[in-house]
Amino acid sequence: MGMVLNIAKQAKEASYVLSNASTAVKDKALAMMAKALEEMKGEIINANQRDLENAREKGMKDAMLERLMLNDKRIDGMIKGLLDLIELPDPVGSGSIIKRPNGLTLLKQRVPLGVVGIIYESRPNVTSDAAGLCIKSGNAVILRGGSEAINSNMAIVNALRKGLEEADLPVSCIQLIEDTSRERIQELFKMRDYVDVLIPRGGAGLIKNVVENSQIPVIETGVGNCHLYIDETADLEMAKNILINAKTNRPSVCNAAETLLVHEKIAADFLPGALDELKELGVEIRACERTLNIYPDAKSATEEDWSTEYLDLILAVKIVDSIEEAIAHINRYGTSHSEAIVTKDYERANQFLARVDAACVYVNASTRFTDGGEFGMGAEIGISTQKLHARGPMGLEELTTVKYLIMGSGQIR
Repeated sequence: MGMVLNIAKQAKEASYVLSNASTAVKDKALAMMAKALEEMKGEIINANQRDLENAREKGMKDAMLERLMLNDKRIDGMIKGLLDLIELPDPVGSGSIIKRPNGLTLLKQRVPLGVVGIIYESRPNVTSDAAGLCIKSGNAVILRGGSEAINSNMAIVNALRKGLEEADLPVSCIQLIEDTSRERIQELFKMRDYVDVLIPRGGAGLIKNVVENSQIPVIETGVGNCHLYIDETADLEMAKNILINAKTNRPSVCNAAETLLVHEKIAADFLPGALDELKELGVEIRACERTLNIYPDAKSATEEDWSTEYLDLILAVKIVDSIEEAIAHINRYGTSHSEAIVTKDYERANQFLARVDAACVYVNASTRFTDGGEFGMGAEIGISTQKLHARGPMGLEELTTVKYLIMGSGQIR
C-alpha cells in the first residue's frame, strides 16, 4: 500500500497548488512540457523500442503493436497536443452570477475536480494527452498505464515532470504508478480520501474491473461497439465511402465501426460491391444468414459477434427489415458510444437521432469523427459513454466541477 498511498498523498498536496495556479502559469508549464518532449525525443523512442521488442516476444497482435508504437511523427503529435491546449480557454474560474431577493449574491464558478486517476492500456500518447488536459484544467493526475508500455510511459513522464519543474509547479502534479501489477491497481481503488475521480481508458475488461471494484467515483469511457445503418433511401456510393472510412481508417480505436446493418430493400444492390472492397482492404466479414445468401464469401456470424468490439479488421454484417429493427439492434448491443445512419429521408434521420441511445449519433457521416479535436474541443481525456456529469468527448470543461461562492451582508435564515 505504501507506494500508491504516497503517490496519492503527494498528488493531493500538489492539487492545492495547481488548482490556484493562474492560466499563465499553467500555459507556461504546457509549453515547457512540450519543449522537454522535443528535447528527450530520442530517449522516448529508445524506451518505446524496448516496449515493442517485449511485446513482439509475447506475440502481441499487429493492431495492438500499431497502438503501442511511437515515432517522430507521433511524438510531434503529442507536442502539438500540448501546445494546442495553450490556445484553448481555461474553464477554471468561469461562471455565472445569481442575485437573490434577500440580497445574497451567488457566483457559480468552475473549479478543478482535484486529483484525477487515469487507468489505460497500450497507447503511450495517452500519457501526454491526459497529463496536458489535467494540468490545463488545474487537476493533479495519477497515471497508471499498461505493462506493455511501461518504458515509454516512464520516459514521457520524466519529460513532462521536467517541464513542470521549469514552470515552478510541483512535479507531483503528474505521477506514474510504475509498478503495473494488479495489486497496485486494487490499492489505487481504495484511495478515496485523496483521489477525486478515476477514468479508465481501454478494453471492456479493464473498464469492468474499474467500475466494479473502485471505491472512487468512476467516469466510464471507451468501449465502442459502433454501428453503421444503411437505410433503404441511402445514397449507396456515399454509404460505401462512409463504411470504408468507419471500418478501415484506423480499426484499433473505439470510434471505428464494428457492425454494419443494411435495410433488406437495398442489401442485394449494396452488399456485394461494398463487401468486396472491404475484403480487398483486409477486412474479415462475419455475416448473418440473409447476408450469406447474397454474399457467400464470408464467415457465419455468431450471437457473440453482435456485441463484440473487435478493434481489428473484422466487421459483423446483418440485414434488417426496417429502421425500427436497426434501432432496436443498436440499443440492445451498442455501448452508447457512436452510431450512424446513412439516409436521404429527413424523417428517418430524425427518428434515428431521437431514438438511438448513444453519446454521439450521426447522420450521413463516419463514426470516426467522435474525437475532442474533431469536435473543436482540443484534446480529450476519452469518450464518456455514461450519463452522469460528462458524456461524449471529455475536454477541459468536463474535467471541472462547480463551486458556489456566496456573498452576503449579514443575512441570516
